[in-house]
Amino acid sequence: MHAMTQATTPTTLHAQQHLGEMTNERGLIESLSAEGALLLAEARNRAFAEVARGHLDLGLSVLHEALSHEPMAHDLLSDMAALLLSAGKLAEAQAAAERALLLQPAHGASLYTLAFALSGQGQVLRGKEALELLLQGPALSNLMDEAPELAEIARIELARLDALLDSANR
Repeated sequence: MHAMTQATTPTTLHAQQHLGEMTNERGLIESLSAEGALLLAEARNRAFAEVARGHLDLGLSVLHEALSHEPMAHDLLSDMAALLLSAGKLAEAQAAAERALLLQPAHGASLYTLAFALSGQGQVLRGKEALELLLQGPALSNLMDEAPELAEIARIELARLDALLDSANR
């Protein structure tokens, strides 16, 4: 039988938190082991490290590879969406965010990315609707748990889209 070590590195702690999230939310991925969660966390960290070095394509490749092993990992899809959004690949970011939301409909970071991808493509009403979903109920709670700094940015974008729609309707 394989024994797991209980190291307390930041990556391991993140993986343990990630495992808890995945087994508590909707029970979709009950079978993911602690080792699997650790591998996913390491893939996410490697992907963001590559992007920080200016290697977006390599970072996306790392996430694609991880997704081939764990296609139901909404976190990986959400990370991919965020990286694509930051690279200006709005249609691809939208598609990745929508896939993540199919797996976890109240995932705040995915709704955030979806909203900005939509508004960036001129789909102002759909972007506004995504922001409205984000800024209430379970999605807002999730966002505040994972990335509270994004809530104010989302509120500002919602006000901007409201003003844009108001001026278009005059």
